[in-house]
Amino acid sequence: MFFDNKIFWVSLAGWTVAQLLKVFFDLLTHRKLNLSRLVGAGGMPSSHAAFVSALTTAVGIVEGWDSTAFAIALVLALIVMYDAAGVRRAVGKQARILNTLIPRLYHGSNLVNEKEKLKELLGHSPFEVFSGAVLGGLIAYLLT
Repeated sequence: MFFDNKIFWVSLAGWTVAQLLKVFFDLLTHRKLNLSRLVGAGGMPSSHAAFVSALTTAVGIVEGWDSTAFAIALVLALIVMYDAAGVRRAVGKQARILNTLIPRLYHGSNLVNEKEKLKELLGHSPFEVFSGAVLGGLIAYLLT
């Protein structure tokens, strides 16, 4: 049965721990509890990387490091981590620039209100992705 799938629960544990750590690190950095970090994208460590790294490591342990399932999980993990550190990070940088540029172009008019601003914290630095990947792998080794 699906709910008995240890690999799924180990992967979910990797994501959950990473999201909890985001709240903790955000609290240390900003001295303010921000519970929206529990579900938000971006930040330290990458929960996407922790999720797929825990999945890949658990599949390797359970199914074997030479299995087709491990190869599929590894390819998926590499795509997700590349996207988190590459494409989504670039989109976040573009959003930051646009959020600064639009008010300047319209001479400070309130053309775009706070609710319409683009999300800036979407991707991750390579260190955040690496940290998430290590975290996910460690969690899988501990729980599998």
